[in-house]
Amino acid sequence: MAEFKVLKPGHNCWRIEHAKRVAFLVDGDAYFRALFEAIKEARHSVFILAWDFDSRVRLVRDDIKDDAMPCQLGAFLDAVVKRRKELNAYVLNWDWSMIYALERELLPLYKLEWKTHRKVHFQLDSECPAEGSQHQKVVVIDNKIAFVGGIDLGKHRWDTPAHRPDDKRRTDSDGNKYPPFHDVQMLVEGDAASVLGELFRERWHVATGQRLGNEAKQYASTPWPVHVDAAIKNVNIAIARTKPACEGSSEVREVEYLYLDMIAAAKRYIYIENQYFSSWKIADGLSKRLQQPDGPEVVLIQPLMTGGWLEQNTMDVLRSRLLRQLREADQHDRLRVYYPDLEGLGDVHISLHSKIMVVDDTWLRVGSSNLSNRSMGLDSECDLAIEAAGNDQQSAVNSFRNRLLAEHLGVEPAKVDEQLSEKQSLIATIESLQGNSRTFKPLKGHVSEFAEEFLPDEKIVDPERPLEPEQLAELLLPIEEPRSTSDHMLSTAIILGILTALVGAWHWTPLGDWLNLEMLSQSAEWLRQSIYAPVIVIGVYLICGLVAIPVILLIIITVIIFGPWSGFAYALIGAELSVFLGYGAGRLLGRKAIRWFANDKINRLSRILARGNLKSIITVRMIPIASFTATNMIMGANHVHFRKLALGSLLGMIPGILAISLFADRLAGLVHAPSLLSFFLLVFVVIMVAMVAVGLKKWLSK
Repeated sequence: MAEFKVLKPGHNCWRIEHAKRVAFLVDGDAYFRALFEAIKEARHSVFILAWDFDSRVRLVRDDIKDDAMPCQLGAFLDAVVKRRKELNAYVLNWDWSMIYALERELLPLYKLEWKTHRKVHFQLDSECPAEGSQHQKVVVIDNKIAFVGGIDLGKHRWDTPAHRPDDKRRTDSDGNKYPPFHDVQMLVEGDAASVLGELFRERWHVATGQRLGNEAKQYASTPWPVHVDAAIKNVNIAIARTKPACEGSSEVREVEYLYLDMIAAAKRYIYIENQYFSSWKIADGLSKRLQQPDGPEVVLIQPLMTGGWLEQNTMDVLRSRLLRQLREADQHDRLRVYYPDLEGLGDVHISLHSKIMVVDDTWLRVGSSNLSNRSMGLDSECDLAIEAAGNDQQSAVNSFRNRLLAEHLGVEPAKVDEQLSEKQSLIATIESLQGNSRTFKPLKGHVSEFAEEFLPDEKIVDPERPLEPEQLAELLLPIEEPRSTSDHMLSTAIILGILTALVGAWHWTPLGDWLNLEMLSQSAEWLRQSIYAPVIVIGVYLICGLVAIPVILLIIITVIIFGPWSGFAYALIGAELSVFLGYGAGRLLGRKAIRWFANDKINRLSRILARGNLKSIITVRMIPIASFTATNMIMGANHVHFRKLALGSLLGMIPGILAISLFADRLAGLVHAPSLLSFFLLVFVVIMVAMVAVGLKKWLSK
């Protein structure tokens, strides 16, 4: 293997493999069209590794299409596998956080796994650490070609390089218009694609437990899309990954090390396009180069604003802090930070989503990783990189960078090349070409004082490593969790107090004349003696569990009717079966459908349950964050493992049901034999239950 100045397998990349051809697909129209052409020619396998996947997305959006094939992604995959006997399609999509529920396709598992051909295999990938995601965007076809980059096969990704404000084709799967979108995907053919197939099969096994074979036949034809011209031929490709430490696996930080090594190697310029800028390590690396008298120029292209309100008040705040750091370090006026602008967009702006770095016409990378902390060690990422050898490869890198600049500045690539040759400065070239209807504008990156002051700890907003549940609890709930638990204990105490007061009123006020105790006792006795008692009790728990009647009231009534031990058993069985029913409802309905039901509790529970371990399930059962019904449905929507759900719920509910049973038994004693002794025994039980609850909370918090 050739020697490389920067690329080092085992350090800043996983493997370096040969590629027969390489192409750069700028913006979604080029990528979606190339993907459509390539999948049509697939013979053995289509592997899709996704952060977001929408079966309704249209791959081709004009009259130039194959009328025999549907344009919508899900229907297209279904048609292709039906046409070829040996072809299977595998889609592995991140099982997303609730925060993205409104942006995602509803019930994708049903639409792709159940409604399509049996050779379309769709699975959700939940094997991520707390707050982490499967962020790789990789498609491998027949182990011969592979697409890697920042473009998801989801909503709001298709656009042309023109980014026309009035492009009627730029609508999402629901028919809604969205702003212009810029991103890049890289296409490789040969051994590099085959290794990316290995990467997919490994991830599929981790997520599903299934192993996919690698017995693809050697077909003479290649699925390389016919309308795509190669930018480089016969070049070595480095594959860099981020893999977080999770379930016993060690972390991989090749993406981070490659960024830092490329920055350190730069002599003339560093050109970056990236959706985010919040990584303190990358900021430190750039700051050091800016401080050096002979350091490189740094051109950073960012969106004017990132995402919606939440990102603008989190990631943009982190960006503003790091931009201040870079500007303070820029002692030699070699830093420029721009955003792309286009006349006629009105209140919207170009959504720059690309993840690109070009250094000195020698090093080029395209991938899924953002310049964020989480892309360095929390999310799974995949980038491809080239270290150009020889004039032809360096010319290809130069052409790719010029093509990007030309698109943003509204000029031809030849004009960019001409100015670069004349001025010998990337910054001077850009400044000489600014001012068109399409142009770069300086990005100040200022945020409001309110956002700056009240941004949560960056370890929550943009963590660089997985957080243990205990760490996450401390960061997320330093104030709210005690208040939430106290509120819950207070509401429980109020319910118990009201019940106690009602018992007293029953005996010492005219209320006792309105309620016939003898009649109620007879009804309870009939239920105790009935052979249908178990069915009736369980039915009541199932119905009440779905309509959100407080389970504490059901347990009290059950114990009063059946006594402490039989009542405890009935309550435990009824509550456990109610858990299963609510879990099933939540899994069927999905996150989007239950968002209105669980309100702000969803994200808190989702974070705690993200690891799906027994400890987290037991914890939310012992210290409820949301109602019993909401918790059950959120667990279903988060696809918590069923066996862990059953055991964790059982163990977590036993202490609470036992405590409520003791209270209910003493309450029943006060009803049947009212006296000061019975009253004080009931108060004693309430105090003991409260003390145990406080102690249990402190123990769990440790």
